[in-house]
Amino acid sequence: MPQNSAQKVQPKPYSLAVPLKRGSVVSLVIEGVREALLRKDLKPGDYLPSETELAKNFGVSKSTVREAIKMLQATGLVEVRRGQGTVIRKHPGADFISPLIFQLIIENGYPNDLVELRMMFEPAFVVMAAQRATGEDLDRIRNAMERLESSVQAGTQVPEDDIAFHLAILQATKNPLVIRIGETIFQLFKPSISISMKNIPERAIKDHRRIFEAFYSKDEALLREAVLISYEGWKESLYRK
Repeated sequence: MPQNSAQKVQPKPYSLAVPLKRGSVVSLVIEGVREALLRKDLKPGDYLPSETELAKNFGVSKSTVREAIKMLQATGLVEVRRGQGTVIRKHPGADFISPLIFQLIIENGYPNDLVELRMMFEPAFVVMAAQRATGEDLDRIRNAMERLESSVQAGTQVPEDDIAFHLAILQATKNPLVIRIGETIFQLFKPSISISMKNIPERAIKDHRRIFEAFYSKDEALLREAVLISYEGWKESLYRK
């Protein structure tokens, strides 16, 4: 593998130490990369050491390293560049599938736990967004609301029209961690939002406009109330077949 110092940032020798936790040999490699990222020894844009170096570092075979790389690639964490090596992605790829989605789906208690999750998370990030929103953010949120209204009036509404409004607010938090977690969580809401979009679209318009007006006023109490009111129709859709 070519070693272009101007293009690659090699991790420190100790950055991929074998984790103390025991597991399969493949999981040891994956956990080593994860721990290096958490410690900031590896950063987005950095290249992993070569297969030979990784195999030697972890005391495993090259085939084990290749299998670990395939799994990391499938989760969207790394990108394999032919003739260059394996690089830590700066952003998830279009084919990225969040393991968190699967974890949340299989948890017992759905949909009750999902209701609690949204009621805990969304009011908090909406208030944060209202405090940080710029004029550009407000325009983006307003446009998303108006697109929803237009689609409902045309009878062409889809769940993405509803979710786009919430994601526009999410972007206004300016917090990449909150944004990424929020985007993941909203994927779970899509099936139930699809039902509410079909059965109570006019209510969705009213709820979203109430949220926007409270958001624009930056009245925290009013905003939290508007968000919680909007959940009534959505919660009913969670229990519909």
